[in-house]
Formats: sequence, structure tokens, C-alpha cells
Amino acid sequence: MTDEQLPGRIAIDPGVMVGKPVIKGTRLTVEHILNLLAHGATADEILAEYDGLLQEDLQACLLFATKALEDVSFMPLSLGNDVDAILRR
Repeated sequence: MTDEQLPGRIAIDPGVMVGKPVIKGTRLTVEHILNLLAHGATADEILAEYDGLLQEDLQACLLFATKALEDVSFMPLSLGNDVDAILRR
């Protein structure tokens, strides 16, 4: 998956899923796919669950998330960078 291929796979339309990025032609949000992967679903499981979804769609979700985070700066609020404590909030 290249950066140039991303617009062909991911769409942002205010009339679809309140403007969240979705896999083009579906109502599957990038957020939903990433959440499935983060909670242990395999690519094969996701592809089996959603007819018509391709491996390239999953790659596009990962690339979209990567691009979205490229220009984000994270500043620690304290010296203790305990990720577990932050996630429990």
C-alpha cells in the first residue's frame, strides 16, 4: 500500500458515519477496524466477517492511522510516563 493508493481506499464524507474516515464503499470506520485489530482479531477473521473487504483495505486503515499521527506531538504531563495509568483514566 502506497500513500498514493490511500485515497482510493479511505473516504471521508460528512454524510457517512458523521464524517469519520471509512473504508470506501462501506460504513466500516477506520477506527472500528483498528479497534478489532487492537483487541486481537486477525486480518483473516476480519476479512471473513465482512464480505467484500480486502487485505488492502486493512492495510489502508493502518496507513491512514500512521499518516494521521505523523504530525501529532505528544508531551508528557509528568515525569512518570505510566501508560497503564493513563489508559485506566
